[in-house]
Amino acid sequence: MNEDQHDDWNPRDPSTLKDQRRAYDEMRERCPVAHSAFLGWSLFRHADVTAALADTQAFSNVARFPVIPNSMDPPIHGPYYEVLAQFFDQKYMATLEPRVREIAANLLRPLLDLGEADFIEAFATPFALKTLCAFLGWPDQQWKCLAGWVHGNQDAAFNEDPVAGKALAELFAEHVRANLDSHRASPGHAGDATDGLLRTEVDRKTFSNDEIISILRNWAAGHGTVAAGLGILALHLALNPELQDRLRHEPSLIPAAIEEILRADDPLVANRRTTTRELEIQGRTIPEGDIVTLMWIAANRDPRMFVDPDVVDIERNTEPSLVWGQGIHLCLGAPLARLEMRVALEELLAATTCIELADAAPRRAVYPGDGLAALTLRIKARTTGAGSSHWQTKKTR
Repeated sequence: MNEDQHDDWNPRDPSTLKDQRRAYDEMRERCPVAHSAFLGWSLFRHADVTAALADTQAFSNVARFPVIPNSMDPPIHGPYYEVLAQFFDQKYMATLEPRVREIAANLLRPLLDLGEADFIEAFATPFALKTLCAFLGWPDQQWKCLAGWVHGNQDAAFNEDPVAGKALAELFAEHVRANLDSHRASPGHAGDATDGLLRTEVDRKTFSNDEIISILRNWAAGHGTVAAGLGILALHLALNPELQDRLRHEPSLIPAAIEEILRADDPLVANRRTTTRELEIQGRTIPEGDIVTLMWIAANRDPRMFVDPDVVDIERNTEPSLVWGQGIHLCLGAPLARLEMRVALEELLAATTCIELADAAPRRAVYPGDGLAALTLRIKARTTGAGSSHWQTKKTR
C-alpha cells in the first residue's frame, strides 16, 4: 500500500450509516480526499467531483462488469449513448405519461383507503418498477421480480458478496432473455422499449442478448434509485406542510421542488471511476489504476457551491446539481425518472389534503443508496375525489 493510502474512514461504520449525509458533510470539510478499504479513494467536494467528471481520460468508467453505456469510455461510449438516448426523448415520454399516471392512481387508491401505510412498500417501489415494465412492454406483474433483483443487488454490493452478485446477475439475465424471446415470438409489442432495443443498431449491428441484458441492468438499477427518490420526496413533504400546501396550489413548481429536494437529499450516494495515471488532488497522491468514488451527496451539499446547502429552497438555481451526473455520462434515464417523480407527486398531492409522518420512525437505506428503507405515512384523502380525474380537473382551472 502506498504510504498515502492509510484508511481515513469506514463508510460501513454504524455511525456513518446512521446518517450518511451528516457523515459525508463532515468528511468533505475534514478530509476532502479520503481513502477507505471499501470505496478506495473518495472525492467529497463539488469542484473535485466535477473536475473528475470532465476528465474522462484520467478517470475511466470502464468496469469489471460492463454496463452499456455507463462503463464505456470515449470514443466507444458516444455511439451507444446516442442511440439509447432516443428512448427517452420528449415524444417517447409524452406517449408514456398517461400510462404512468394510471399506474400512480391505481396504487394510490388502496393507500388512500388505508389512511396509513409504508409508502416505500405500498407505492414508491411498485410504482417505479411497474412503470419500468410498462416502458419495456413487459407484463405488469414482473415488477416483483425486478424489485427482488434491485434489493438483492444492493445488498450484494454493500456486503461485497461476489457469489450472491453472480447469482443475481444470472437470474436477471434469464429474466431478460425470456422477455426477449417473448417479444421476438409475438408481433404485438411494436413501439415499446424492448422492441426498440431489438431493432437498434450500432455500427450496423443490432444488439446481442448480452448487450441488451447489460443495458437493462442499468435501467433496472436506476429505477431502484427512482423508488428511493420518491421516498425522499414524500419524507420532505411530510416534514414541510407549508411546502406541501404550496405545491398543491402551485403544481407548476413540482419539477423545481423535485430537483432541489434531491440536491439536498440525494438518493444515490456515489459512483466509481478508475484512474488511468497518477493524480494529485487536494494534496493527496492517487496512484494509477486505483478506484475513485465520486460522492454525489457530499458534492451536492458543498457550501462552496450552494449557499445554505441544508435548506430546501425551490427557487434555488439547481443547474450545478449533480443529482443526474454531469458531462458525457449524464443520466440517460433522467427524462423518465423526472416524469415518474413529477406524475407521482401530482397524483399524490391532488388526491390528498395532508401527508404526515405516522408514529413509526422513518428508516434509512444504506450504501449504495440513501433513500428510505421504510417510511410510514398518514395520508388524508380529499373527499371530493382523488387521483387522475382530480388532477386533470385541477390542471384546466
